[in-house]
Amino acid sequence: MSEEPHDTRPSIRNARINWRESALPFFTKLRMTLANNWTKVRTRQNCCGNFGQPGC
Repeated sequence: MSEEPHDTRPSIRNARINWRESALPFFTKLRMTLANNWTKVRTRQNCCGNFGQPGC
């Protein structure tokens, strides 16, 4: 799965790769995506810290 340092901006490409390569069930991926994006919004950072997970 895609990994990137904390100081780079998130990219749509990496998010799509993380979503597509994850072997998790759809609703688990959706839950992780929402949780990881909420963490990014709440902390006002570019990364949630969960490299390779959907939504990060």
